[in-house]
Amino acid sequence: MTRTPLTIEHALLGFLHQQPLHGYELYQQLTNPSGVWLIWRIKQSQLYALLARLEDEGYISAEVQQQESRPPRKVFHLTPAGLDAYELWLLKPVAHPRSMRQEFLAKFYFARQRGAESAQRLIAVQRTQCEAWLSAQHRQSQADALSFEETVNQFRLSQIQAILDWLDVCEVMLN
Repeated sequence: MTRTPLTIEHALLGFLHQQPLHGYELYQQLTNPSGVWLIWRIKQSQLYALLARLEDEGYISAEVQQQESRPPRKVFHLTPAGLDAYELWLLKPVAHPRSMRQEFLAKFYFARQRGAESAQRLIAVQRTQCEAWLSAQHRQSQADALSFEETVNQFRLSQIQAILDWLDVCEVMLN
């Protein structure tokens, strides 16, 4: 593999983890208004480019299926490398607070599909990561409360605290 897939590509692996799908079925999954469409918008042409890349890098394989009155279509399957990449991604907390809006929500979407226990595990590892962010941000606090740097620091602290509060809400919703 030349590089780790992007988060949207991990989401594609997540859909293929559930079952083999052809490109248009994947697009339908992505555009489901109550699913990952809430956090990502992707054009169908982008999807096919991402699928080609995942196939080139060995994360997925394709099987051509003949159809009677239509052109043949490719049905995509997860490879062992794709499964490993997906599992590693799903269980690992996001590395930066800015990644919560899309990457964590995508992980949470797939973890919830596995069940409450999987989603709770993800929340627990993410909470630990958030607490580390909070500690690091507190260490950066400045004595001069009027400085711009301290204003930015306080903004970051409040964002991280809001994330922790939101994780609590998510956990309650799972019970």
